[in-house]
Amino acid sequence: MAKPGRRGIARIVAAAGYSWKGLLAAFRHEAAFRQELGLAMVLLPLGIWLGEDGVQRALLVIPVLLVLTVELLNSAVEAVVDRAGDEWNDLAGRAKDLGSAAVFVSLVLLVVVWGLVLGERLSV
Repeated sequence: MAKPGRRGIARIVAAAGYSWKGLLAAFRHEAAFRQELGLAMVLLPLGIWLGEDGVQRALLVIPVLLVLTVELLNSAVEAVVDRAGDEWNDLAGRAKDLGSAAVFVSLVLLVVVWGLVLGERLSV
């Protein structure tokens, strides 16, 4: 969190630093994030190349970035749950399962959108 009293550009720079720190932590500690980042490195340029116009490019790029976003949030939930304790707790397990389900749904969304956009191109 930004220190109290920071304003303007100093606050923005500090927030960007915290965001970068979070991305590095996800890369270092989360195998799923690294795998999805690898997928994104392939799909993002491919989506830009395959999209015929700005709308198609956006439709192909947005779900890829959404998968990364949801994975970051899932990793945050897992970190907090793990920090809370090692003993089994039904709510902690449910929180982790819900985070995992959110990642799964975002991946399904990616496949559906890519299939619809590219399927439309192939049928023309």
